[in-house]
Amino acid sequence: MNGGKRLSAVSRLRAFELRVPPLALVVIFAAVMWLGAHVAPFFLVVIPWRAVIAVCLAAIGISVSLAGVAAFRRVRTTVNPYRPDATAVIVRTGVYRYSRNPMYLGFLFVLGGWAVLLSNGFAIALLPLFVAYVSRFQIAPEERWLMEKFGEEFAAYRKSTRRWL
Repeated sequence: MNGGKRLSAVSRLRAFELRVPPLALVVIFAAVMWLGAHVAPFFLVVIPWRAVIAVCLAAIGISVSLAGVAAFRRVRTTVNPYRPDATAVIVRTGVYRYSRNPMYLGFLFVLGGWAVLLSNGFAIALLPLFVAYVSRFQIAPEERWLMEKFGEEFAAYRKSTRRWL
């Protein structure tokens, strides 16, 4: 053993869980998308009406995220992913009828709008990476905790409602 303590691969992965605030993660991805678009301009993608499409995607994303926050506020439960112990109820109303994670879905739409505005294949290619990262390091730990706290109630919700859309 190295110094009496060795982290398993699972422990090392879990060390990354819920470490980056979701809004900071969006900013980081947006910055990497912008940087990639400027470093690799040869991945230019021609998108007619790109500004209009980008604004529409961003507006949808902001609306979906805010609707998720509003649904949580209505039932007085936390929107803070670092305070899962403060979760009072499983929200199934509003946008939560269609997505278990509308706030993250909204972030994806905003980043999608940004990728369209950048019109760069590299930026667009980062969208699935955002989904993979959020699914693994944000959503999975949140859902494990909800399963522990709410058991069958959360299992039924998870079965009836898609994670993203």
